[in-house]
Amino acid sequence: MHISATDPATPDVVELLTEHLADMHATSPACSVHALDVERLRAPHVTFVAARDDAGVLLGVGALADLGEGHAELKSMRTATAARGRGVAAAVVEELLGVARQRGVARVSLETGTGEYFSAAHRLYERAGFTECGPFGSYTLDPFSRFYTRVV
Repeated sequence: MHISATDPATPDVVELLTEHLADMHATSPACSVHALDVERLRAPHVTFVAARDDAGVLLGVGALADLGEGHAELKSMRTATAARGRGVAAAVVEELLGVARQRGVARVSLETGTGEYFSAAHRLYERAGFTECGPFGSYTLDPFSRFYTRVV
């Protein structure tokens, strides 16, 4: 598996992100969907990465958004259906935490959903050392949002 910075407008990435956004809207009310679209993932304060196999097949994606003052947020974590259970998401999280460390970020946080659909994400983040916290940045309390943070 190779993980590197990638333009989120790459066609196979757009397809995976479109699937991601559709699932987020299918599992949470629209006002509780905080996933970013392709254009917002191309913002200068966002680092977007893709994991690919040796043949170049897209396995998964993720992003790190700089929130300022030594704080960053994980965004748009998604593993391709055919690649699930192979450690792709854990590798992408570790890559993004490494990027955060290189940039001198002190803390990384994230928002995810609360329903059963998100239970695998909860386990992933907890295994990666994240602990639950309250809302951060511009988030507010929301029964459909669960927040995590960790020191980098």
